[in-house]
Amino acid sequence: MSAGVSVSSMSTYAILGCGSVGHAVAEELTDEGKDVLILDKDESRVEALRDQDLNAQTTDIAEPELADVVADRDVILILSSDVEANKAAVSTIRDRGDDQFIVVRASDPVSEDELTTLGADVVINPSEVIADSALRSVESGELEYKARQLADILRETEHGLAILTHDNPDPDSLASAIALQAIAREYDIEADILYSGDMGHQENRAFVNILGIELTPRSDAKPLEQYGAVALVDHMKSGLPDLGAAEITVFIDHFEPDEGIDARFTDVRPNVSSTSTILTKYIQEFDLSPSKAVATALLYGIRAETLDFKRDTTPADLTAAAYLYPFADHDTLEKVESPSMSPETLDVLAEAIQNREVQGSHLVSNAGFIRDRDALTQAAQHLLNLEGITTTAVFGIADDTIYLAARSKDIRMNIGKILSDAFTGIGEAGGHSTQGSVEIPLGIFTGIESNDDNRDTLLQLTEEAVKRKLFRAMGVEGSESGNGS
Repeated sequence: MSAGVSVSSMSTYAILGCGSVGHAVAEELTDEGKDVLILDKDESRVEALRDQDLNAQTTDIAEPELADVVADRDVILILSSDVEANKAAVSTIRDRGDDQFIVVRASDPVSEDELTTLGADVVINPSEVIADSALRSVESGELEYKARQLADILRETEHGLAILTHDNPDPDSLASAIALQAIAREYDIEADILYSGDMGHQENRAFVNILGIELTPRSDAKPLEQYGAVALVDHMKSGLPDLGAAEITVFIDHFEPDEGIDARFTDVRPNVSSTSTILTKYIQEFDLSPSKAVATALLYGIRAETLDFKRDTTPADLTAAAYLYPFADHDTLEKVESPSMSPETLDVLAEAIQNREVQGSHLVSNAGFIRDRDALTQAAQHLLNLEGITTTAVFGIADDTIYLAARSKDIRMNIGKILSDAFTGIGEAGGHSTQGSVEIPLGIFTGIESNDDNRDTLLQLTEEAVKRKLFRAMGVEGSESGNGS
């Protein structure tokens, strides 16, 4: 077989050892019109195969003459249950020096390694294949079961559905809410998407505006207890909200909650990287053709959460994105991903770059007095791109409050927990392994009431205290400091 020929273009096959596995493969290939030669040392089995009009002959695959018999075959599938015979067959074929593509059956991890060393291109362990197939069946069955549960809840829901994003919602949270809203609409349920906080990030504002997403601030919405059901999607980035007298009906997230969630329906999957991936699976399970807006939102949610498939991407994220791709509006995606940077964000980024302090691979910076606190998030993300930096935290002061945003790509660190440990008792911290935020009342933190005359003093006290707490919590206090130049 010449180098560079793909398996899909190969036309001649040999199956060595034709038990139940080999027989099934032979029938499948023959049905596809492939030229298949079957070799087995059991004469009665060979006769039975010939009776089925299959090309079979009696040959002991452990014998040296095997190499001559299969010399004209492009693909060799060695599928005998006798692993020692399989080893001998691989050795015989490779010793001849032909560049044939060899797929061989193993019995355990040890024989897998041995067969690979002997020169097999692909080694298959039937027990692993069966286990993988069983897990896929379980996953598929669980999704079907969950979808039925969700459908039952939606059928019973009256007086509308409130879908809560996390505070200051990002694309993953927004996209998940939009998808659940679309599913609810299939059951004639009016669903409102509610959020708390700000929509400050330029990409998030572009995301909402271009896709025409209807959002309602919680402060403008009716009380949650007046809805028939309340759903929380992708909410653990900011922790559980105050629901008043209402109860959680539906909880969907890709982060494990710190404590048990009391909800009628819960789907938490830490084995995927975005809640948008989970909602895409439900769109598929409900057999819905996503609208262009829903598909675009979900695809962007997955891409944003995985940093365009460069961070913690799982096979489920990739298959969800592949499913959404044909439905999405890619011109809209390009517009969302390339919004103009506001002057305020540029100022915050410049200040954060100027004031950065680095200890080890951790960077902390003071952006001073700010107007747009969401600019801190963008600054923290931009600074994470500096060479040698794995964790960033940028803070600033606005409205008598210290706001801090942090990002991390250090797999040994849970930045959300670090922030919680560092500021417990003096501020509100939330987040997870890769991102987090903190809000601290300025007076509590410094003991000084804010006014125009003491701004510089406040800034200096805040900078020293916040940096000291953060570096201590990160475990790098006392390391050699610098500005990362």
